[in-house]
Amino acid sequence: MSAEQLLRAFWPLWTVLLLVLAALMMGWHEFLSLEAFWAVAVGSALAICAAVFWGLRRFKIPTRAEAIARVDAAMPGRPIAAIADTQAIGSNDPASTAVWQAHLARMAERTKTAHAVEPDLTLTDRDPFGLRFLALLFFVVALLFGSLLRVTTVGDVVAGADGALVAGPVWEGWIEPPAYTGKPAIYLNDVPAGALAVPTGSAVTLRLYGEVGALTLAETVSGRTGEIAAASDPQQEFDITQSGTLTVLGANGIAWDITAIPDSPPEVELTGPIEADAMGEFSQPFMAFDDYGVEHGSATITLDLGQVAREYGLVVDPDPVAPLVIDLPMPFSGSRSDFDALLIDDLSEHLLANMPVTMRLQVVDAAGQVTDTAPEPMILPGRRFFRPFAKAVIEQRRDLMWSKANLVRVNQVLRAMAHRPEDLGIEETSYLRLRTIIRQLDRMAEFGMNDDGQAEIVQALWDLAVQLEDGRLSDARKRLERAQERLAEAIRNGATDAEIAELMQELREATDDYMRLLAEEMEPGDGTDQADNSENMTELSADEIQALMDRIEELMQEGRMAEAAELMEQLNQMLENMRITQGEGGNGPQTPGQQSMQDLADTLREQEELSDDAFRELQEQFNPSPQGQQGQQPQQGQQGEQGQDGTDPGDQQGGQGQEQGEAGSGREPGEDGQGGQGSQPDSRSLADRQQALRDELQRQRDGLPNLNGEAGEIARQSLEQAEGAMDGAEEALRNGDLAEAIDRQAEAMNALRNGMREMGQALAENRDDAPGQGGEQGAASAQPIPGARDPLGREVGNTGQSGSDQNLLGEMDVKRRAEELLDEIRRRSGDRSRPEIERDYLRRLLDQF
Repeated sequence: MSAEQLLRAFWPLWTVLLLVLAALMMGWHEFLSLEAFWAVAVGSALAICAAVFWGLRRFKIPTRAEAIARVDAAMPGRPIAAIADTQAIGSNDPASTAVWQAHLARMAERTKTAHAVEPDLTLTDRDPFGLRFLALLFFVVALLFGSLLRVTTVGDVVAGADGALVAGPVWEGWIEPPAYTGKPAIYLNDVPAGALAVPTGSAVTLRLYGEVGALTLAETVSGRTGEIAAASDPQQEFDITQSGTLTVLGANGIAWDITAIPDSPPEVELTGPIEADAMGEFSQPFMAFDDYGVEHGSATITLDLGQVAREYGLVVDPDPVAPLVIDLPMPFSGSRSDFDALLIDDLSEHLLANMPVTMRLQVVDAAGQVTDTAPEPMILPGRRFFRPFAKAVIEQRRDLMWSKANLVRVNQVLRAMAHRPEDLGIEETSYLRLRTIIRQLDRMAEFGMNDDGQAEIVQALWDLAVQLEDGRLSDARKRLERAQERLAEAIRNGATDAEIAELMQELREATDDYMRLLAEEMEPGDGTDQADNSENMTELSADEIQALMDRIEELMQEGRMAEAAELMEQLNQMLENMRITQGEGGNGPQTPGQQSMQDLADTLREQEELSDDAFRELQEQFNPSPQGQQGQQPQQGQQGEQGQDGTDPGDQQGGQGQEQGEAGSGREPGEDGQGGQGSQPDSRSLADRQQALRDELQRQRDGLPNLNGEAGEIARQSLEQAEGAMDGAEEALRNGDLAEAIDRQAEAMNALRNGMREMGQALAENRDDAPGQGGEQGAASAQPIPGARDPLGREVGNTGQSGSDQNLLGEMDVKRRAEELLDEIRRRSGDRSRPEIERDYLRRLLDQF
């Protein structure tokens, strides 16, 4: 209780004392004027006196009775007070007296458990703002960064000059190295006279106490030549710029021989040749080091005009090309005094890509010292384009970026490229992009090209080249052909190991996609995917294809391009004649489920063609073809050829849409009385085609096989939604609302795709690939085909369902055999050397079991 009274009464006193002591330990009084010092001192004394008076008034020495009451209150029932009580009533009643005595005995027994009460030292109610903790924090900081010795300097401040004379002249000094060195400050009073080495740029602070002139400073380390303070000034501040001496002259004087450690400039150098991948991302290794650490750096890439081959569009003088500056990567953690790093960037879209340039690295340290490397000549890597048309577009883009004066030349070259699109083998969307760029160049040639217009055309040409190179191909066959062409081009022109690995990976993925597509369709090819004579065909497994591609990659990496080209030709021939069979019954007729999937795929393709025709007619309404140019269309004999490759022979969109629509839909050019005039098919003919597609889809829905399960129900609902969307598209076409029709056609195509996906899942679940499945209309089951086997190689049972009605396990433990089979399936599904088709099938088996 006494501790509680002391703490609650005198907490303001020790709070004020801690604040005053912290200020003295930090030496704040040394920076105050004499008047300010006395004002602070008087205020501190008054605060201390007020805190003592406030505490004395509130402090009260606890009495014995208060202590007993405190202990009694800590026990249940207050037993001490109960023992001291007397019976007020019923003292003459023996029964009442007996009860009272029993109560006293129980309370007396409870007093034996009395123990000392812990004090309550909380002051939250008296110091809600936590002032005591602030004072304690200041004091702890003063202990860490201050000194108790500074309290003794109060006497110097109070005594003034007289006190200094009594104590004698004294001095105090510090040397603080630059912060970037990470070295600690040096307190000169603790350093004996003699040699002392410090970094160049260190700041020296000296304070001279006592009579002015009793102590003076002499130094030769600052190199100061301008206005210099008097040697007897009480405070001296300067930087060390050179080696020399530092001397305090007078009583208690001292001298040091200062050695200034110079800050070495940073260094940087290229540690290897620049490397790049086929997509244009380059990597330049470099090394940088400094005695205290590199602050930042940059790489400056400048066009080496003298090494540029001045031909074609580069004959004219270039527009000003500003040097390209790239920040060098710095380590996020660790030391920057010595490190290796890689400058990684992709400058494929910049004018300097694939051009001769010089690269110069520059690094800066914390002291501001700069170091440059000698310009390193190189060819700045950029993205490599393998398709000839894409390479031609990129070349025209480079010429336009080189100089605006190439505008007319670029326009003429692009027009020549677009003259015979059927010979280029490009998609219609790419051709339309090219025509749009040509029209923009025509306007700029007439009205002039500014920087914004140049940037717009440059970006459009880049997007066109990327689309031509990568393509947005509609099926796996085109992706496979593209991968073969790119790899063959790389074999002819030579490629790095990284490019070979990337192109081979692209070929593997395209081949896997193509094989998976054939496996899903499970139909005979059209003459390009399989040989005409089935007797001369050889079955080609995915493992054999992968092994052949691995051999091609190995030969290319060894530089044996001729052998790699020969194997590549063999691989192309194999892929041309490739077929995928399904078990032993792969040559048999298609099941109802397979036929339904094929019919739906044909419907989806026709719907896509119809949507393209509607979109072209919508474009024609807002951008009609000029009059008098329809006579430039090719003959009808060429229209059929155009319909095969999907390109347009002329420059006008009016001829493009009609030819594409007729070739894609199978109609003759003169149908509906419009083909002879080269116009688009009208909304009426589009509506009739949409109606025919809707009727065909309804027929296919009626002939769907019986699909049980959730997937089958979702497939039927999706096809119903597709039919409804087709009906809406037909109505919109008849009303002339092409935009609404295109939206409804998109809904129909999405619903068709979803229905085909769910139907495929339902067929897998219902084993629809086995003979004998009934249709949705309840057709009778067919007889099983003799010798037919299920996907696991078992003979089909007498019921015509997958599996067997024979006891294949004999007397073997069924559960143990099932576990062994599951373990084997898991092992094979995780074997990456197996074909992806087989692994996918095994994963689906695991999902079912």
